[in-house]
Amino acid sequence: MGIKVRLTVMNFFQFFIWGSWLITIGAFWFQHKQWSGAEFGAIFSTMGISSLFMPAIAGIIADRYISAQKLLGIFHLAGAALLYYLPNIDDPGVFFWVMLVNMMFYMPTISLTIAVAYTSLKKSGLDIVTHYPPIRVWGTVGFIVAMWIVSLLHIETSSAQFYVAAGASLFLGLYAFTLPDCPPAGHKEEKRSLFDAMGLNAFSLFKNYKMALFFMFAMLLGAALQLTNMYGDTFLHDFAKIPEFQNLIAVRYPAIIMSVSQISETLFILAIPFFLKRFGIKKVMLFSMIAWVFRFGLFSFGDPAGGLWMIILSGIIYGMAFDFFNISGSLYVETQSHSGIRASAQGLFMMMTNGFGALAGSYLSGILIDEFFLLEDGSKNWSEIWMAFAIYALVITVAFAILFKHKHNPDDFASVKH
Repeated sequence: MGIKVRLTVMNFFQFFIWGSWLITIGAFWFQHKQWSGAEFGAIFSTMGISSLFMPAIAGIIADRYISAQKLLGIFHLAGAALLYYLPNIDDPGVFFWVMLVNMMFYMPTISLTIAVAYTSLKKSGLDIVTHYPPIRVWGTVGFIVAMWIVSLLHIETSSAQFYVAAGASLFLGLYAFTLPDCPPAGHKEEKRSLFDAMGLNAFSLFKNYKMALFFMFAMLLGAALQLTNMYGDTFLHDFAKIPEFQNLIAVRYPAIIMSVSQISETLFILAIPFFLKRFGIKKVMLFSMIAWVFRFGLFSFGDPAGGLWMIILSGIIYGMAFDFFNISGSLYVETQSHSGIRASAQGLFMMMTNGFGALAGSYLSGILIDEFFLLEDGSKNWSEIWMAFAIYALVITVAFAILFKHKHNPDDFASVKH
């Protein structure tokens, strides 16, 4: 089996696991368990909390002590056990702690799969800017397949979605040990400071003003991503409370409608090499930010009936919003990092986006919605909520355009092999 096929399988199941429950856990939480919204916000914060430190720690371990593919396997096997246990929990407090530990194992695997893919492609003499996106696109396909399985089996509100995720995690945990060896790049015989020995030298990237600014905006965009993960499916489910929308397809199968976003990802991922080489990281990131403005703005005016086209168009735009920020960002970090800190650097990027960014997005959005965007009957004013998110994305776009100074050099992404 060729290296690209092997990495494709890895990416497919990496995101199949997440797609099995990430978008549908809101329906499970509110309709099956009937637990509170405050507790739901806490569950989503587990992704942010774990991403504050676990991807960086995993990157340090992979850079210094354990082969990345072995660490990937260990984490997924642990995650499989925790996902299998989740449906047996009847207390939301206990559910939070088990989910937190699960996310402590899962979140670093995202950056670990990137590190494994980049290292394996370089060993094969392949240009990662050209060859990685077509491999990564299968991760999105995995996410879509998982969402469709959960929706078509009508287990969106059932605990069975976690059993699906557990089975996929078990498979990937075992499969990871068959992947090409990605040994630590550090050399134990070298004399190093304690700072270097702990792998913390990846944080030296913050000394570069442009990289520090890049990470700051990555954090702000990470908050935007968390907003759409938290509220997209719930937004469509809430239309079931309105008689005229109850039996519409978008309300009966919201996960399938939301999967339009992931289907769009598959197209925009493949466009990344062209856009990076043609326009450079600043313009590509600006394209992403503008797409976030439209993503939220279209949600603000859309509904499952006459406004369904806006919701679907928002899903199509999401592909650019996510890929041009997330995938392009990881490639940019790769070009700015030397071989000894690449896994740590990817962990740092994950920490800023899915850590600080996601935590801020989940925590602050919950407070603001409860304070300013509830109607008299206690329901959410979705139109104003999405418009507020659109304005937030617009402010980020303008600030980035002004503050991030970058002159594009086509050679930056011409070939990343070494």
